Amino acid sequence: MRNAMRCRCTSLVLLALGVAVVLPTTGGRSFAAPAAPAASDAPAQAPEGSAAGDPGTTLLPPLPVRLGEDNPCTGASRQTATGTAWSQTALGLSRAQRVSRGGGVTVAVVDTGVDTGVPSLSGRVTAVGGADEDCVGHGTFAAGLVAAAPQKGSGITGIAPQAKILALAGTDDRGVPSAERVADGIRTAADRGAQVIYVGHALRTGKAEITAAVAHATRRDVLVVAPAAPDAVPREDRGPDGEPPEGPYWPAAAPGALAVVDFGPNGVRQKNAPPAHEPGLSAPGSAMVSVGPKGSGHYIGSGASLAAAEVAGAAALVRAYRPGLSVPEVTGRLLDSAYPSDTPRLDPYAALSLVQDRGQARGQRKEGEEGEAQAQGQAAVRDSVPAQLPPPADPGPRTRSLTLAAVGLTAVLLLAAMAAVVPRGRARNWRPPGRRSGDASPDG
Repeated sequence: MRNAMRCRCTSLVLLALGVAVVLPTTGGRSFAAPAAPAASDAPAQAPEGSAAGDPGTTLLPPLPVRLGEDNPCTGASRQTATGTAWSQTALGLSRAQRVSRGGGVTVAVVDTGVDTGVPSLSGRVTAVGGADEDCVGHGTFAAGLVAAAPQKGSGITGIAPQAKILALAGTDDRGVPSAERVADGIRTAADRGAQVIYVGHALRTGKAEITAAVAHATRRDVLVVAPAAPDAVPREDRGPDGEPPEGPYWPAAAPGALAVVDFGPNGVRQKNAPPAHEPGLSAPGSAMVSVGPKGSGHYIGSGASLAAAEVAGAAALVRAYRPGLSVPEVTGRLLDSAYPSDTPRLDPYAALSLVQDRGQARGQRKEGEEGEAQAQGQAAVRDSVPAQLPPPADPGPRTRSLTLAAVGLTAVLLLAAMAAVVPRGRARNWRPPGRRSGDASPDG
C-alpha cells in the first residue's frame, strides 16, 4: 500500500480574510498584502493543531484572489519561508523528484499573469502579450507551485522545478476572469507547444467556447487541468440565502479536462469552502506556500485552484518521464495511482512508478469519445515495447556444485563407515561375526 499521506504540517494561524501560515521565516515584520474584496461572508478557518503562540515562527502574508478597484497591485513579500511546506511532505516530493523534475516540459499558466523576475522561476518563463506582469499575484503563486526551483535559505520548491512556464492572461488586471480570455488562453497555449495547461479559475459561464477550446487542446495532445470549485464566491453570485452555487464550472467540467479539488493539512477541505463539482482528483490546496510577484518572498494561499496547480506540476513530471504517453494515458496514471479517498488523492511518485497496461488507461472519457479512446489504446499497445526478461541462468555452475556436494557427502559417509568397521574388524582379526579364535572351519 502506498504511503499514507501524513500531515506533518506547519502550524497555521488566521490573518485578516485569508489564511496565514506559521513557518520559520526570515525578513522583516509580517504584513497583510492587499486582500481581495469580501467574496465570502465567513472567513477561512485555521486547521487544527495551530501553534500561533510559538515564538520561533512568523506570519506569511495572505495571497489575494482578486483586487478591488482601488486596491494597489500586490507588492513583494518581505518574508521568506525557510522550512518545508506541509504539502511537499504529504506528496513525497523528495522521492518523486529523484525520478523526474519536469525537464523539457512546458506548463501553460492561464491566470493573472506570471512575474518573469521571480528568482525561483528565472529564465524559465515565456509570457504571451502582457502576461509578464501580475498585479494580483495569483498566477505567479500558481506558477511557483508548479515549477519554482529551490533557493538558498528556503525549503520551498515547486512540483516540477525544471519545467518551463508559458504565461497567458485569463483575467483582467484585477483578477476577474472571462470565458473569452480563458478560452483564448487555452487555444494559444496548445498552439504554442505546451504539454500541460493549468487554468487558475472556475467559471460558471462560457460552456460552449471553453469546451471547444479544451477539445482543441485535447486534439493537440495537451492536458488541461482546472479547479472543480472557485477559491471564493462573490456575494453577487450567491443565492438568496447566501448559499454558494454548486457548479458545473468551466473548464473543469469540459470533456477531456482534469477537475481538481483541494484538501488541507488535516485531510479535509476548509470549512465553508465553495462546493466542488464532480472532481476527479484531489491535492493539497489549503495553507499553500509559494512565491509572489516582485521578489523572492513567500505568500500563503488556499483554494481548489492551488490544488489544480499541484496536479499540473505532477502531470509535468509524468510527461517528462514518459514522453510517449498520450493525454488519456497521463490522466489515467494520475487517477489510477492516486491514494484511495472520497476523492482520490494525488500521489506523484506512484504515478511515475505505476506499471500500467497502456491500453487500459483510465482517462476521462466522455460520451462520444469511446471509439477514439479505444483506438488510442490499441495504438498504444501496438507501439509499446514488450518487457525484456533477463536470459536464463547458466546451469553449469549449479550442476558442478551439486556434483561436488554429492561426491563430498559420499566420501564423508564412506569414511564414517570405515571408522566404525575397521576397528571392529581388526579386533576380530577380520573373522566373520560369530566365529571364535580356534574354531574349526566348516571344511575341517
